[in-house]
Amino acid sequence: MESASGVIDAKIRELGGWRGKTLAKVREIMHQADAEIVEEWKWAKATSAGTPVFSHGGIVCTGETYKNVVKMTFAKGAALKDPSGLFNSSLEGNVRRAIDIHEGEKVDEAALKDLIRAAVALNLKGKDKPKPRRKSPL
Repeated sequence: MESASGVIDAKIRELGGWRGKTLAKVREIMHQADAEIVEEWKWAKATSAGTPVFSHGGIVCTGETYKNVVKMTFAKGAALKDPSGLFNSSLEGNVRRAIDIHEGEKVDEAALKDLIRAAVALNLKGKDKPKPRRKSPL
């Protein structure tokens, strides 16, 4: 079975053009923002090819590709501060937020790295704390 990184490499090659370049750039920014980002390939079914997923302590975001957009969907985006206004899609939800990147658009790399780091910090928040002990029923 091929690694998730290998499958994502193949997806980028298959896409080619601006969508392949954009997904490759998003991937590069993810790893620059957090060296511990893990690449996964999820939700592959007979009817769909699957989705690149970037995780650290939980899902940070996905890298979906559509005909007219490359979409970065942040799993807990609604809980993140976005002072640069990168989120431009899925704004009505209570949990997720997304960034749609269209052909020819440039991404504010510094702001995106800040957003990725904030998403990782949110995922890791509370993971190091010991769970409270239950009182004995006696």
